[in-house]
Amino acid sequence: MMEPVTIGLDIAKHVFHVHAVDAQGRVTSRQRLRRGEIAAPPGWDRGLRHRPYWAREIQRFGHDVRLIPPAYVKPYVRRGAKNDAADAAAICEAVSRPNMRFVPIKSVENQGFLMVHRARGLLVGQRTMTACAIRAHFAEFGIIVGQGRQRVDGLVDLLDDEELALPATARMSLAVPVNQLKELDRQVDVIERELAQIQRVNPMARLPSSIPGVGPITATAVAATVPDPTMFRSGQGFAAWLGLTPKQNSTVGKDRLGRIAGRSYLRHLLVIGARNVVRYPKARSRVGGGWIEDLLERRRPMVVAIAVANKLARIIWAMMTTGEFYRAKAAG
Repeated sequence: MMEPVTIGLDIAKHVFHVHAVDAQGRVTSRQRLRRGEIAAPPGWDRGLRHRPYWAREIQRFGHDVRLIPPAYVKPYVRRGAKNDAADAAAICEAVSRPNMRFVPIKSVENQGFLMVHRARGLLVGQRTMTACAIRAHFAEFGIIVGQGRQRVDGLVDLLDDEELALPATARMSLAVPVNQLKELDRQVDVIERELAQIQRVNPMARLPSSIPGVGPITATAVAATVPDPTMFRSGQGFAAWLGLTPKQNSTVGKDRLGRIAGRSYLRHLLVIGARNVVRYPKARSRVGGGWIEDLLERRRPMVVAIAVANKLARIIWAMMTTGEFYRAKAAG
C-alpha cells in the first residue's frame, strides 16, 4: 500500500477524524482518533480547519500544515453526508486544489495577543449588560434617564444621595451591580493600558495607529489578526476579508449586492473609528479630502462611515506591506 501524502483532519474537542489519500488520490485511510493519538510519520501534507494550536503541534512532526477557513471547505462536502468523516474528506479534497487560499498559522505570541482583545470584549459586554440593568432598576422607581453610558454614571452618583426616596432593600440591591460596574471599569482600563503598551513596542501595531480613526485597540487587533499582510493580493482583498464590501449574489449580468459580512471584531473597530472620522471635519480632511464631504451630501452618515472604514482598511494594508507611516497628503 502506498504511503499517504495528503491528509484531511477534522478537529473537534476530543475526537478527530482523519481522511488520507495517496499521490493518485486513492483513499488509504479513514480513522477516528482521540486527542492523544494525533501523531504520524513525517512527510504528509495535512489540511486542517482553522486551529493554530494543533497546526503548530503537528508541525513538530515534520508535516506541511495548511489551515483552511471552514467556509472554503463547505463546497467540497458531499450533499446528504454531513458528518465529521465527510468533513475530513472535504478538507482533504480542498487542500489539494491549486487555487485554494490558506490561513497563516498564528504564533503563540499572536494568539496571546488576541486573547487580550477577547478578554476585553468579554468585559465590555458584561459592563454594558450591567449598566443596562442599573438603568432598568432605577426606572422601576420612576427615575428614568436616556440611553448612554454617561447617563448611567449619573445614576450611580445618585445612589449616594440620602434624600433620594429609595427603600433600603432597593439601595442594597442596586449597590451590587454598581460595585460590579466599577470593578468592570477598572479591569477594562487595565487591559486597555496593556494594549497601549503593546502598541508602543510592536512595530506592526505602531504603523496603523498613525491613521486618523485608528487607535491602540484597533492597531493591536490588526497586528495580532494579520501577522502576514502579504497573504492578500491588494488592499481591496483585505477589505473584502474584513467584510467591508457587500456580499454578491449576481447572475445573468445582474448585480445583486447584499449585506456586509466578514471578520466582525475588526470590522466593528474600523467602523467605530470611521464614524469618528466622519464626525469631525479635520479628520475628514486628513483621511479623504473632499470625497467624504461629497458623499455626505448624497448618503447617510452610517453609509459614509462604511466607505471610510473600507478606505482605512486599504490604507492599513498598504502601510503594513510597505512599512511606511501614514501621510495625510498622499491620502488626500
